[in-house]
Amino acid sequence: MSHTTSSPENSNAPWYRGITGYQWLVLVIASLGWIFDVFEGQLFNITRGEMLPDLIRLAHPDMSAEQVARESIAWGEKFLGYFLIGGTLGGWFFSSLADKWGRMPVMALTILCYSLFSGLTAFATELWHVGTLRFLVAMGVGGEWAVGAALVAEVFPKNARERAGVIFHGSSVLGIWLAALTGLAVGPHWRIAYLVAIVPALLVFWVRMSLKEPESWREAKQKKPAQMGSYRELLGPRWRVRAIGGALLAMIGLATFWGVAVAGQNIAQDLMRQLKMPPEEIASRAKIAFGLIQPIGAFAGMLAFGPMSVRMGRKRAFGLMHIAAFFMTLVVCWVPQYFGSYALLVVLLPVFAFFAQGIHAAYAVYFPELFPTHLRATGAGFCFNTGRILAAPVLLWLSPWMKATLPLSQAISVLGGLFLIALFILLFLPETKGQDLPE
Repeated sequence: MSHTTSSPENSNAPWYRGITGYQWLVLVIASLGWIFDVFEGQLFNITRGEMLPDLIRLAHPDMSAEQVARESIAWGEKFLGYFLIGGTLGGWFFSSLADKWGRMPVMALTILCYSLFSGLTAFATELWHVGTLRFLVAMGVGGEWAVGAALVAEVFPKNARERAGVIFHGSSVLGIWLAALTGLAVGPHWRIAYLVAIVPALLVFWVRMSLKEPESWREAKQKKPAQMGSYRELLGPRWRVRAIGGALLAMIGLATFWGVAVAGQNIAQDLMRQLKMPPEEIASRAKIAFGLIQPIGAFAGMLAFGPMSVRMGRKRAFGLMHIAAFFMTLVVCWVPQYFGSYALLVVLLPVFAFFAQGIHAAYAVYFPELFPTHLRATGAGFCFNTGRILAAPVLLWLSPWMKATLPLSQAISVLGGLFLIALFILLFLPETKGQDLPE
């Protein structure tokens, strides 16, 4: 019996009624894979302040503290660029492989990839070690999301698919918190943090023992073996618009995340400087506002997308959240500054994140629904990971240039206009609410 067909006959029944224990198990394992995926990605951001100066001093013991600080910033940005490229290439490669080989072996392979190479970072003694390992970690990180998103979409019935998808993607906030707590626990001993990063590899055994390939994938493998994971077909006439449109939506979300949402910490710092707060207080309060308070709104927004998309459809929910994200960008940038209130900013940041980061859960719901089984992981991975590389100019050039030449609130407000471009992209994409997955 297929695990994808059980659904309650009564449309007014709770979405979780009739969900089997196996389907819940799939959601738990896929979410853990994604949590650890985000954990591995964020761990570098948490530890780079200790890691990079240590390695630079090891190579150049005579370098001044000021030079070490400058070099650390420069190398940190380079490694983020390596991570972006590695994530894109890994996403393209592993997502296609998941359609060709199956969801289970590739999920296990991506988890091993990001866990083991992250663990090896604990033994790095030179900067090129870190750069190479971050690239390899990113390949696993980029591949795992597409496999998990496709698996959840295929295993859950259509009446529960959107809720399961947002729970899967929303779990990413736990990965951010886990990385932050690990960094706080190890303090300056950054190598210990990377030894901890090996632990997710244990999840591989659970994946291999507990999960099996979805019936829809097994059927597609029998009927269309030569077409499984084909980029030629994905970018052919039938699916091209969906693939490119999805990639552009992901580009908007990722560009605004790095250019706008991450700037919540900078907005808080800028406001507190205007309020003449002590530097130590500015540093601690900004970390709390961005690292602990803002993610609460992001988590709530991701969970909210499920019921919103059930009521109004995927495209309308997507569009509404992008409009609200643009509006809240303006509010966060200007209203607390006008009133000179840090407390007001702390209240507004979760509301801002509800929309600006909540849209990311839609990718786990919408992208797998755009493509047939034999292209599902490939298509979802192409959309999300091509979005990474398309967003790179914003991360590496546009955002730093604007923030260096304009007052911070003006720069972030202009970058927030990217949210509105998504409304035009959505015009070319189909509504998938209540529909069976394409075959």
